[in-house]
Amino acid sequence: MTLQQLNAELLCCRRCPRLVEWRERMALEKRRAYRDQVYWGKPVPGFGDPHARVFVVGLAPGAHGSNRTGRQFTGDASGDFLYQALYKAGFASQPSSVSCDDGLILSDLYTAPVCRCAPPDNKPTRQEMVNCQPYLESELALIQPKILIALGRIAFDAILSMYSPVFNMQSKTPIVFSHAAVYHLQTSKLSIHPTDFWLICSYHPSRQNTQTGRLTMDMFDQVWMNVRVLVER
Repeated sequence: MTLQQLNAELLCCRRCPRLVEWRERMALEKRRAYRDQVYWGKPVPGFGDPHARVFVVGLAPGAHGSNRTGRQFTGDASGDFLYQALYKAGFASQPSSVSCDDGLILSDLYTAPVCRCAPPDNKPTRQEMVNCQPYLESELALIQPKILIALGRIAFDAILSMYSPVFNMQSKTPIVFSHAAVYHLQTSKLSIHPTDFWLICSYHPSRQNTQTGRLTMDMFDQVWMNVRVLVER
């Protein structure tokens, strides 16, 4: 399967009735500021360089962000924060993303969420995330990244559940989510995923985190500086 074939399958997905109803209702009701726009209203595919060494895992599309524009982290505050940092770190061609045809290009980086449809209150259920996991697993198997970035605890838990990693094979240091934590992981030789990769954690660039100061731009920039150092090794 190619990424194009995977995305074609994804766009037809209706595994989660609650999410299908919500994403389509939001696309019809719209937010007043976007009432003249045509909403995407479908599952949102991954976005970026198909040969990337860096893979960013987020949570889910925003009802009036990616569910409107059809592209990851595009058209909302989280994307504004993320792409500014990626631009400074040399992974994005421009510091903002407002629509799927704004010319943004990601270099050596690919991004996809745990859940592909916009959930009510930005909270997918556990079963909805399980239903969506095969899409993320397939992307990881196709791209074979060397560095994974978990934006938030849910993304972190999803990655661990897929990779079943052992930290440095012999170290007893626990693998726990904390901002800017860096882990060198190895997996079973039978895994279809890379057997040797890095996992870096970050708070999610949600409005809730950035406006309260839990995640500042300096904190976020440091994460991407760490990523850049690992990429250039």
